[in-house]
Amino acid sequence: MNEIVNKVASSKLEVFDLEDYFPKEELLYLDISQFLFEGFILKEKEFRMALKEFNWNKYKDVYVYANCSTDAVLPAWAYILITSHLYSFSKFTIQGSKRDLLISIYNEKLMNLNFSIYKDLFVILKGCSSKPVPQEVYVIAIQKLIPFAKSIMFGEACSAVPVFKRK
Repeated sequence: MNEIVNKVASSKLEVFDLEDYFPKEELLYLDISQFLFEGFILKEKEFRMALKEFNWNKYKDVYVYANCSTDAVLPAWAYILITSHLYSFSKFTIQGSKRDLLISIYNEKLMNLNFSIYKDLFVILKGCSSKPVPQEVYVIAIQKLIPFAKSIMFGEACSAVPVFKRK
């Protein structure tokens, strides 16, 4: 009887899995409308007082994405002021969506990785993910891999799509 050999496991393919860099910390939403009069109107004095009296401990060592759930028109300094309050609590804060926050986190992590370890290797940029890795992050990753990899495929080893080959 012939032994079944896993050719993928014994190949020279290196898998680059973006899921490995998914943040382990919580991603929390901060709705600005809670600090506004009737959820819509920014009265500066009351807004500043509400921020000063707010318990920011919930945001300790987590990533925060701040936005307003209402159609309130806010001055740019409103988000800046909120961020100044979050600064000593959160790991990082953005104005935007959860997706925007994930892209920002990934961007920072990928910019600090040593991609030279993929020099002259055959790399698969893993495509299936059980975590919500934004598509934009794959675009960042491929740009970091191209200067080093001999070839790059996207997907899974059993059904990868070639996307780059060094000439």
